[in-house]
Amino acid sequence: MDLDSYEQIPVPMTVLGDQAAFLKEDMEIVSLQVKEEVLGYELPNFVELEVTQTDPGERGNTVSGGATKPATLESGATIQVPFHINTGDILKVDTRSGSYLERVKK
Repeated sequence: MDLDSYEQIPVPMTVLGDQAAFLKEDMEIVSLQVKEEVLGYELPNFVELEVTQTDPGERGNTVSGGATKPATLESGATIQVPFHINTGDILKVDTRSGSYLERVKK
């Protein structure tokens, strides 16, 4: 939606590329336009998303461990996270690389 005119502008997910996997409802993105022609879109570099599914962490795995496991986020994206991450945790994710950065305190 254009925040000035409130006009709804549909954007195909394919136009946004791999970063579209990290979009969530009501997220603001920047549209790069010249007159009426859209040249591209700019998403936030970092987003905070909740983990909706991941295997439970094993006892003894710590933050400093090098091993990872897959986790599905509320946007539907799947990323690799450390073993200490659990379902319900909120994560800061880099949308440019699709990588886990840190767990956000609730």
